[in-house]
Amino acid sequence: MTVEYVGRQYEITPAVRDEVESGLTKLTKILGDNFKSKVILAVEKHRNIAEITVTRRRGHLVGLAEATDMIAAVNQALEHIETQALRYNGRRRTTTRKPKDKGWTAPVEGDAEMQIAVGATSATAVPVVVHKFPSIARTTEAHLVPNSDAVAMRPMTVEEAVKECEFRDREVFVFRDAKGKVKVLHRRKDGKIELIEVP
Repeated sequence: MTVEYVGRQYEITPAVRDEVESGLTKLTKILGDNFKSKVILAVEKHRNIAEITVTRRRGHLVGLAEATDMIAAVNQALEHIETQALRYNGRRRTTTRKPKDKGWTAPVEGDAEMQIAVGATSATAVPVVVHKFPSIARTTEAHLVPNSDAVAMRPMTVEEAVKECEFRDREVFVFRDAKGKVKVLHRRKDGKIELIEVP
């Protein structure tokens, strides 16, 4: 714990210095020993102002008080810092941390999904998750809006189609190649564009 004193229009007396240091040693029970503090003591028109700033690794705590006596102002500023520290520590204790996601887990019986393996042999089998959907499907009527901006009218190469897709800022772009085959460019969520060939 290091303490820096600044006196503005005020000469710091040993009694005030002892009061500040005893108050800061009480704060070490809450904050620990690893903090710096700056004490600014000022006198303005018969008002004694004490500003104490405690700098920790996780931020600052500032206590500002004004009284007719400097020791009273210092004690009030230390009380402000103590309430801030208790509130901050209580907030840290009440926040719950979420466990790390351990990846895929086997579904519990009665769950809405089931795991099977697909492959020619057991060595080439790949696990697949099959979802069971509810027997009554809730459907809403689709709101369709015709749009010809995502379809190219003339045949294009793949490079031209990618440039056109980027220029029009579309997620899906449909075009024909020089042979007349229909192809679709689709922008995935990761930003990559994939080419889908329609048979």
